[in-house]
Amino acid sequence: MKRLILSIVLFVTALTINAQDKPKVGDKLTINAPIGQSYNHIAFPKKNFIAKRGKVANYKSLYGNAVVIKELITNKKGDTYVILEKQDGKKFFGFLTKVKANYKAAVESGELSTIKS
Repeated sequence: MKRLILSIVLFVTALTINAQDKPKVGDKLTINAPIGQSYNHIAFPKKNFIAKRGKVANYKSLYGNAVVIKELITNKKGDTYVILEKQDGKKFFGFLTKVKANYKAAVESGELSTIKS
């Protein structure tokens, strides 16, 4: 019985470690739908700011977009932030070339997902 429990614990630990791989510059991710009305862990501009720029304030246009990590930033607390650009080279909402995201929080919430190569 102890061996079974130990095996299960080791299996879950291995899955957890594998699922939380450290991000690297050049990694590809996919933007998914947010849980609520807006993104909490990806720093997209608010809808009123997008509208003031004369663009359509529609977060649905982001769903499924492939993005590439261009830069990694780790703060004093140990949180890892990533600077993301669209893989196709286009701009977010027609004017924004880069966005910042809290990597761990965005992946855990489902706002970002990794693309397996």
